[in-house]
Amino acid sequence: MVSDPRPAGTAAFLEVCRLRLSDFYYDLPEELIAQDPAPRRDESRLMVLRRDRPGLEHRRFRDVADYLQAGDTLVLNETRVIPARLVGHKEDTGANIEVLLLSSLGGDRWETLVRPGRRVPPGTKIVFGDGELRGTVMAGTDFGGRLVDFQYDGDFTVLLDRYGKLPLPPYIKKQPADPERYQTVYAKEPGSAAAPTAGLHFTPELLAEIRGRGVHVVSILLHVGLGTFRPVQVDDITEHKMHAEFYRVSENAAAAIGSARRKGGRVIAVGTTVTRCLETAAGERGEIRPGSGWTDIFIYPGYQFKAIDGLITNFHLPQSTLLMMISALAERERVLAAYQEAVRMRYRFFSFGDAMLIL
Repeated sequence: MVSDPRPAGTAAFLEVCRLRLSDFYYDLPEELIAQDPAPRRDESRLMVLRRDRPGLEHRRFRDVADYLQAGDTLVLNETRVIPARLVGHKEDTGANIEVLLLSSLGGDRWETLVRPGRRVPPGTKIVFGDGELRGTVMAGTDFGGRLVDFQYDGDFTVLLDRYGKLPLPPYIKKQPADPERYQTVYAKEPGSAAAPTAGLHFTPELLAEIRGRGVHVVSILLHVGLGTFRPVQVDDITEHKMHAEFYRVSENAAAAIGSARRKGGRVIAVGTTVTRCLETAAGERGEIRPGSGWTDIFIYPGYQFKAIDGLITNFHLPQSTLLMMISALAERERVLAAYQEAVRMRYRFFSFGDAMLIL
């Protein structure tokens, strides 16, 4: 497991020590929280922030190809969201229980969040549907969750599709008409409890155009779990502890990224999950090492990036670890000013919202 990096340099560390949770707040009108995806994925708006020059550019997402150069590497997260939200009842009392699957721990054991948690101690038995799928709470976790062992008749994946629902964030009030709109077009390996939403804007045609311009497109894996969306609840952000998420970088992906970088190409991460994966897998000189494991890396201002040169991302919640990450890549003041501009220009925010490119 990879632990939180210390910011490089005494001055940078002292600056971080002065940052508080309130330093990452911005005011967002509720009506700007997107409840539905754009009619077409690549019709979303795109704000471009270039770190080497002032100002912002406003485009459509399909124009992102104009900012990529031959020899660059675009890195995607090929995880697929599972129907991780299960609603069942306690076997002994019939009380309703909601279970959110976070991470598979091997076999039939899962790390989960359970509501209402105070009523679900170890030993609780939960029944889903007509009893084809059942769960037994084995223990609590350090993050207030539960370890649950599942028992079932038949195929677990089939039963999950039957009884589970997409685990949409609480700010989205309804299920999408087409569940595939909460999946990227390149989603492959099931395992995430939330979508890597920066990738929702890509279409097969746009990816083909990007490849046609000489850009390398490679995939890594990070299964999105509690670490990505767990809120910060401490005033001193350096005291926040990230929840670990599973990642994997194949030998082919590491070799492709390394080859492109040695030839002077930039590495552009599609999303904060790709960023966390690559920064975890990077050596001191930025070389990407193949392998897999669990990462709890927390990236906040003062962090020195080793693996990425640019980032495509959505607009994030106030005071979230995701906003802190992009404030580390660009200056916090510039990021917050860009967010204020996005509010003024009525950009759409969060999972189904518009996108930002930071170069």
